[in-house]
Formats: sequence, C-alpha cells, structure tokens
Amino acid sequence: MKHCPDEDTIKNKMKLTSDFRRNMVLDPQQSSKVLSVFPHFKDVKGLVEQDFVLIFGEDVSGKFLEKWTTTFKKKIIQQCRKLPSTSELEDLLLAADNPEDGTEVDDDSGWDNDLSSILLPLHLIPPSAQGCKRPGKMSASQAEKHLVVFKRTGTNIQEYLDSITTSTQPYFLASGRKKKEVHQFFVILHKNAISCRSASSLGAFDELFKVHHVFATSYNPMLNNMFTFIQTTVYNIDVGKVKESPCVAEVRAGLLH
Repeated sequence: MKHCPDEDTIKNKMKLTSDFRRNMVLDPQQSSKVLSVFPHFKDVKGLVEQDFVLIFGEDVSGKFLEKWTTTFKKKIIQQCRKLPSTSELEDLLLAADNPEDGTEVDDDSGWDNDLSSILLPLHLIPPSAQGCKRPGKMSASQAEKHLVVFKRTGTNIQEYLDSITTSTQPYFLASGRKKKEVHQFFVILHKNAISCRSASSLGAFDELFKVHHVFATSYNPMLNNMFTFIQTTVYNIDVGKVKESPCVAEVRAGLLH
C-alpha cells in the first residue's frame, strides 16, 4: 500500500486494514508509529474522515459541519456577549458576528469569521476551569496557541516540523498570506503534517477533532474543556459517559435549553 499510486485503491486497502490500525493506535507501544506504517494519511485527503466514519458512523461524522453555523454559532456569540469584556474577546466577537450584509471586518491581524467563532468557546469555557466562575490560570488567548498556529505562505513545512522539540497533542497549522486568508490547513501529529481535505477553517477543525479519535490521542489539557464540549454537545459522542467539568455541563445545558 505504501507504494500504490491510485487513491481509490489506497482508500479500499485502508478500509480493509482498519481493525489492525485501531489495535495499533490503542497500543501505547505502537501508537506513535501509525503514520510510519500508514504514511498515506499525510498525502491522501479523506483517510481521516473514512476511519472516523468506520468508528462512529456517517450521522455522527457530519454533525459539526451541519450544526455549527446553523445551531451553535449564534448561541455561543450571544453567551460570550455576557462575559466580562477583554480586548481578545471583543476582537473575536467582532470577527465572528459579521453584519447581516456579509461584509467582513477589515482587520489583517485576526482570524476569519468561522475560526473566530470556533475560538469563542475558549472564553466561554475557560481552559482547565473547574467551574465557569472559577477559571484556571491559563488565559483563553494562551490556550489558542495550543490549538492553531499560523505560518505565512512560503514557510517550509518540513523545516517547521523538524524544529518541533516537544511531543504535543494534535493541533492545526494554518498557512496563508494572512490569518484571514488561509489557503491550506494541516493537522500536526507526532511531528508529521496531515494535509486537511478542506481549505475552510470549519472543515479543518472538524478534521482536527476527528484526528484525536482516529489516532486515539488525548486532548491537550489546556483544550480539554473545549474539546469535551464539542464532543458531547455537537457530535453527541459519549454523552453521560465522558467526564465533563461543571462548566462544560453548564454551558451545554444553556445552549441546548
């Protein structure tokens, strides 16, 4: 399979080896070698999605892209407007809540509308918080750096990967002329870059979430509350089974009320 040039054949063979791969990612001795054994994850787009569907099914797989903009985005913006104001929060709200005429805020330093809305839960559910009124020591803007890294167009991705010195949970790398004009996303895992199937920030975040489950990696502790919220509230995975902080449960109840 490593040397097969045909993408359809690769996808079929990846389906046939899904059980073997699942056992591999669940084995602490083998999990970090998965991308060496199955390198096509890095260059054949759609393999992460395929494995996620095999684990959870089509309905669960489509929930984030179906529901974020139609169900959750506006409610999260409304909840965030009730929070104590900070410059970072106000910038995200300005970018996420565009006027109805669809005009974008003219700000070269900020993320696009969709990614700004995805970052808002870091403010609504503070990193490592025990409760919504007892935030942890890390700020939302610090936690953001564990979720997404921006590199300008022309950055040598391999040199960037070689410069990584610590092993971290998956995050995504956005490459573009500026933050608001990203043309390519990668999920970074075990010092490897998995090229995202989607060029949109919503699609890339969907893929980042799925990488955690396909490769059985834990959430970054700084992002655990946010990802747990996305997992239980949007994807409806393991609701009532996974451990939620009181703040996650409180926000989820408020949004679904």
